[in-house]
Amino acid sequence: MHASDGGIRDTLRRLLAPPDQVMRRLGAGGERLVARVRVLLSVLALPLPLLAAAGGAAIGGILVLLGAVVLANAMALAWLVLARNPRPWLPYATCSWDISVVTTALVACALRDPALAVDGMAAWPFYLVVVCSAALRADGRLTLYAGGLALLQYGLFALAVHMGDGLPEATLASRSEATGIGVRLLHLLLLLLATGLAAVAVRHMQALVETSGHDALTGLPNRSWLLQRMPHVFANARNSGASLTLVLLDIDRFKRVNDEAGPQAGDRALRHIASTMGEILAENESLARIGGQEFVMLLHGPAGSAWERLDRLRRTLVERPFLPERGQDAFAFTFSAGLAAWPQDGGSTSSLLGCADRRLKCAKAAGGNRIVARDA
Repeated sequence: MHASDGGIRDTLRRLLAPPDQVMRRLGAGGERLVARVRVLLSVLALPLPLLAAAGGAAIGGILVLLGAVVLANAMALAWLVLARNPRPWLPYATCSWDISVVTTALVACALRDPALAVDGMAAWPFYLVVVCSAALRADGRLTLYAGGLALLQYGLFALAVHMGDGLPEATLASRSEATGIGVRLLHLLLLLLATGLAAVAVRHMQALVETSGHDALTGLPNRSWLLQRMPHVFANARNSGASLTLVLLDIDRFKRVNDEAGPQAGDRALRHIASTMGEILAENESLARIGGQEFVMLLHGPAGSAWERLDRLRRTLVERPFLPERGQDAFAFTFSAGLAAWPQDGGSTSSLLGCADRRLKCAKAAGGNRIVARDA
C-alpha cells in the first residue's frame, strides 16, 4: 500500500479498510491508554455521592448516584482487564459504552434540570472526548462508527428535547425556540466536525506508518517493515503448521544501468524489476526492498517449491528486458538468490537472513544468475 493519497474516495477507501499488523498494534496500545484514562475518571467520580449528601440531596438521589459510580468503576476495571490482550470487538464495545454513558448523563440532566440539558455543557462535551479518543485506536472504521453513534444518540436526544419531552412549560417559555434549535444544531455540527478531524488524524497516522515502513522509490515494504512483521508471520505459521521460505535476492551487475543510461533510468529499472517480481507472489506473501538492488521475498511453502518459482521468475526477467528510452539498448536482468527455510534453517529473522545471505554470497561467487537453497 502506498502512502500517497488519491482524493476523498481513496481516503475513504483506506479508512474503511481493515488495519494492518502495525496499525493493529498501535490501536491495541491506544485501547489500553483509553482504558487507563477511563479508570482514572471513574476513580475521580467516587466522591460524588458524598458531595451530594453534603449538599443535602435526597437519599434516593444519593443511592442512584452511588450505584452509577460503582457501576462506572466496575466497568472501567473490566475494560482495562480486557484491553490487556488485543480483541477486534473490544474498541467497538468500549466506544459504544462510553457514548451511551454520556447520553445517559444527558438524559439524567434533562430529568433534573431541562435547561442545563438543552445547553448541554454538563455532559455533552464528553461526546467530543470519546470521538477524538477513538482515533487513538488507529482504525478508521472505528472512528467513523464512534462519530456516527454519537451523532445518532445525541440527535435522538435533541429531537426528544425539541418535542418537549420532560420539559416544563416555564422552561420552554423562557427560551426562544430558535435559540434552542440553534444550540442543538451547533452541537450536531461540532460532533460532525470532531468525527472528521478524528478520521483525518487516523489517515495521517496510516500515512506515517506507510511512509516509515515503505521504500519511497518502489513503494515496497522496507527493512524496518520486514523486521516488525516477521514475528507475526512466524506466529501465524506456527499456529497453522505452515512452512516458510525467506529469499534474499540481488540483481546481477545492476550498476551498469546507472553507468550506461543514467540514475533516472536505474530508478525506472528497479520499479520494472519490483513489478515483475511482485507477479509471482501469492496471497499473504511479501516482497521488500532492503537496500540498493537487494530484495527479500517471504514465500509460503518449502524451499523446493520456492526454488521452482524463483527459477521461473529468473527466466521471466530475461524475457522482459527493460528499455530505458526508445532507440536505446534494452537491459535483460538476472539475479542471484539465497534461500532459507523456516524453521529448519533458523527460527528468527536474523538467523534466516544470515543463512540466506551466506547462500546468496555462494551464488554470487559461482558467477551469479543462480539460486542456492543449500549450503555447499
